[in-house]
Amino acid sequence: MAGVVLREPGGTTRPVRARLTVGADGLRSIVARRLGGRRHGRPSRLAFVAHVRDVTDLGSRAEMHVGADGYVGLNPLGPRLANVALVVPAAAAGAVRGRPEPWFFETLEAFPGVRGRVHPERLVRRVLVTGPFSASSRRVVADGAILVGDAADFFDPFTGEGICAALQGAELAAETALEALAAPGPVLARHLQEYIRARRARFAGKWVVERLIGYGMYLPAFFDRAVDRIERRGWSHTVVGVTGDFVPPRELLTPRFLAGLLW
Repeated sequence: MAGVVLREPGGTTRPVRARLTVGADGLRSIVARRLGGRRHGRPSRLAFVAHVRDVTDLGSRAEMHVGADGYVGLNPLGPRLANVALVVPAAAAGAVRGRPEPWFFETLEAFPGVRGRVHPERLVRRVLVTGPFSASSRRVVADGAILVGDAADFFDPFTGEGICAALQGAELAAETALEALAAPGPVLARHLQEYIRARRARFAGKWVVERLIGYGMYLPAFFDRAVDRIERRGWSHTVVGVTGDFVPPRELLTPRFLAGLLW
């Protein structure tokens, strides 16, 4: 039997037994850490996120601004309100020194496309911090356990893969889990292997695209040149479609597209 140990509000604990435990507990997954093989790699970035009203000249579409030391996402949430996300290398977080909000707005000014548009006095929700990202689990299945969503892996928030990948992964996990639970006895790792194969088939192409973008930002000049070529060749809608999960990655992962980024 598998299961979890629950901690009650008063601090007492109690075990809950189950034939199968689903680890869907996010980037800092306790289940993933218990299974072992949890790895953190590059790019190691932190996100500082706030809600700000009346961002200057923000329309109905989200914006992404890439700089030498990170990127900024401006995402309209509704009338006059926007989600502002600043993503920087984890090493840069030392400069915060207990003043996340002043540092947040000061750092936004380093991005030419954002400068002067996001004002401290219009902060609606305090700055929250999450990360570092780029976490993966060597074991997404084990005897009595299966990992879903960010608990299984998360690369970088630039392409916005979190919720969609979690829901798609949950569908795949449910199919495998229901079949395994239909048979009597313990649910062993060998009964869950189809989930590994299904995840690879569903996400492998997106993983490649995410890493091309994520690692490309380490070379700002190359990244800017690639973005310019994508726009000039009319490929921007395809790139957005792939990152938005409504165009298959194979539309990008072709010799013609990859060569077009360079020449």
